[in-house]
Amino acid sequence: MRRRHHFHIDHLGHSVSVTVETGHSAVVDVLVDGKETARVVLGRERRAALPVGLPTDPPTTVTVRATADPGAPRCLLVPADEGDPLVMAPRPY
Repeated sequence: MRRRHHFHIDHLGHSVSVTVETGHSAVVDVLVDGKETARVVLGRERRAALPVGLPTDPPTTVTVRATADPGAPRCLLVPADEGDPLVMAPRPY
């Protein structure tokens, strides 16, 4: 059975949203300011690190780490300066 989990964070003035769809094959979608910027189908490990560009001046690349563990997916945003990862808050829909 497929289930969708949503996560969100505001970073450097931009909205970063992630949807993790679990089930037989897990899918991760990343949106920046409402536009899809990354999508991946997860393999057996069910983890992904996706580089995402933020439209700052100059552009900034951050990394979204998604884990699609059964029952409890998690998402972190890793800043470009490799600082401490930021926990993306789950959003009910």
